[in-house]
Amino acid sequence: MVMSMTGYGRKNMQIEGSDITVEVRTVNHRFLDISLKLPRHLIMLEDKLKKIIKSYFKRGRIELSLSIDGEGFIEKTLETDWDLLNQYIKQMHEAQNRYQLSGDIPTSILASIPDIFLIRENEKQPDYLVEQIESCTKEACEEAQQMRKQEGEFLVKDLNKHLNAVENIITKLMEQRPIVVQEYRHRIMQRVEEQLNEVSAVDHARVQQEIILLAEKGDITEEITRLNGHLKHFNQTLENRVSIGRKLDFIAQEMYREANTIGSKSTDVGISEWTVTLKSEIEKIKEQVQNLE
Repeated sequence: MVMSMTGYGRKNMQIEGSDITVEVRTVNHRFLDISLKLPRHLIMLEDKLKKIIKSYFKRGRIELSLSIDGEGFIEKTLETDWDLLNQYIKQMHEAQNRYQLSGDIPTSILASIPDIFLIRENEKQPDYLVEQIESCTKEACEEAQQMRKQEGEFLVKDLNKHLNAVENIITKLMEQRPIVVQEYRHRIMQRVEEQLNEVSAVDHARVQQEIILLAEKGDITEEITRLNGHLKHFNQTLENRVSIGRKLDFIAQEMYREANTIGSKSTDVGISEWTVTLKSEIEKIKEQVQNLE
């Protein structure tokens, strides 16, 4: 299945009062580039999540974001600074003795003393939490992958349209080739006749030789043959449908190279016009190939 490199997937799950959300975004990139955004206490999952991502994607920039909202996995504990509390009470007793104060020290005062009581939050990481995160990651990747497949099918249809256009232009170039030779012959004969009063004095063998040399100089047969070969190779690669983007990009560059050579060789207006259209179609192919995995 041909896939583009653009996709998005999202999976949300609620566990113990907390929302776990995994988002996967994929965009174009020459190679496979993975970026993870994880909570600090889950950094140890980085290798596992990268392994999952690599099982779904072969090329592109993959951005995964994991967030956990809520306190379902937070364990709170209350700690007392007994040494500090002892010092407070000792100082209170000394104040009573120094200033002859009566009465007991109310416990309500203790709660108002700063830094005596401290609430600590410890993040729990039960085994099933890791399993659920892995499951969410897989489902988000599958959703992004499905989007990439749908976009890939669209790109293949568009590529086939441009490939058909290239094939039609190649046919027209081949049909134009014999006409070009006749035009060479006509132009040369016309110029010779303009220079000589007696047509019978024309060295027809020399004229024919000049026509052949001029035709060979502008001959595009080899370029057309190679272009047809690249076109066939492109179609065969497209049928394989497994991580083909970089290979198709190379073939498209070779096709464009042949089109450039044809344009530089041609002195015929018709061939030059078709070459411009040919290069335009190949450019469109190159642009679309950049989006394929």
